[in-house]
Amino acid sequence: MQFHLMNWIGKVSLKTCNALGEYALFVVKVFQTTYSTKLKTQKLFEQMERIGVQSLPISILTGLFTGAVLALQTYSGFKQFGSEGMIGPVVALTMARELGPVLTGFMVTGRCSSGIAAELGTMRITEQIDALETLCINNFQYLIVPRVLAATIVLPFLTIFSVFAGIFGGYLVCVFVYNINPVKYIDGVKDFLKISDVLGGLFKASFFGFVLSTVGSLRGYHTQGGAKGVGISTTQSVVIASITILISNYFLAQLLFETF
Repeated sequence: MQFHLMNWIGKVSLKTCNALGEYALFVVKVFQTTYSTKLKTQKLFEQMERIGVQSLPISILTGLFTGAVLALQTYSGFKQFGSEGMIGPVVALTMARELGPVLTGFMVTGRCSSGIAAELGTMRITEQIDALETLCINNFQYLIVPRVLAATIVLPFLTIFSVFAGIFGGYLVCVFVYNINPVKYIDGVKDFLKISDVLGGLFKASFFGFVLSTVGSLRGYHTQGGAKGVGISTTQSVVIASITILISNYFLAQLLFETF
């Protein structure tokens, strides 16, 4: 029994180390290509439109109802202490520091990281990537770098819209459901929400954008096994990126809290 357990732990450890090494080498190659080759500007804007503009409605909707339900849940507890005026700061700080960047990262992961993996995976199994290599086209310059840069750039902007939508959602609940003075809500947000809170959330969002794009690109670029392999790569990209976002969010929160 102990032998089987140690054997399983060893296999999992080796598999994890191999995956981390593969990802690290992939990221290094992305950076090398970014700094050593000319950026495909048209491809970059196409991916920014696809990842950013097309994800804007779902980001706003997610932020709106997240802020609304946050105000809804905190009202009963704050009312017991006569602190209804603190609902606004709680909603604003929570959205700016945590829920805004994290939930936006999750939404874009489900929508775009899976799409990146599926698109690149399909190109791999249909030998389109091999054809580009035959034509002496740098696949990282043409396919990977524009997607990674686009996600890294647009995630903070999506987070800004999500945060403001969340604050507005909390405002609607407080003012129109619980009849709280709207001036008290707005003043609380102004007094407690600092620019450092917003900048910390935007930094996290940019990092999450880098993670979800590189994970999706890696899984899609190394797809094997035909149509079934594309499905596996798509699923893996969403699961791995989501878990990585959750884990890295803790360490980033600790780092940013100590910094600011």
